[in-house]
Amino acid sequence: AFFYCSSLTSISIPPSVTDIRTSAFRGCSSLTSITIPPSVTKIGESAFSKCYSLTSIIIPPSVTKIGWGAFLGCSSLQNLSIPSSVSHIGNGAFSDCSSLQNPSIPSSVTHIGDWAFSGCSSLQNLSIPSSVTHIGMGAFSYCSSLVRIKVDSNNPMYDSREDCNAIIHTESNTLIRGCSNTIIPPSVTSIGEDAFERCTSLTQISLPPSVTS
Repeated sequence: AFFYCSSLTSISIPPSVTDIRTSAFRGCSSLTSITIPPSVTKIGESAFSKCYSLTSIIIPPSVTKIGWGAFLGCSSLQNLSIPSSVSHIGNGAFSDCSSLQNPSIPSSVTHIGDWAFSGCSSLQNLSIPSSVTHIGMGAFSYCSSLVRIKVDSNNPMYDSREDCNAIIHTESNTLIRGCSNTIIPPSVTSIGEDAFERCTSLTQISLPPSVTS
């Protein structure tokens, strides 16, 4: 609808709209603000991708799903409030949002897709709630400033045992994401794919004898 309208600076979506569909505002590189009405329940694939000037956005509590690459490449986005109505964060939803610092993932979220927050190079602290049962491949890769990772102790699928500053898949004892302050516990048997990818602030790491792959 507004695909690559590069001079568009702001827009107010009327309350009759329930769905923002694929690439609706993709490439609106001058868009600095957006008002999404509480009637909207879904933000589609690439809906606001490459909106490089977008600094903040309020997602209404009516939204339940954030689609693939919805905010991909929104490099100026700093403030993000994900409402407690959202259960699904799609693949690459916030990928390459390089100014995004500490997004709060609500306890309603069950699914974090592949590369969902990949390239969020300003992200420092990460908290995974107990509700999350799926974390996709590379979901937090290229997060070079990440220093603190904590998984809620009631999460049935993942943990951060012994305050290790990492995400561990509990059943397989596989560390799937680490950071510059990770201490690998002696119960970990495997280091997953991309676990320390682009962790450029990592200065040292010790692999316990339990690690076999």
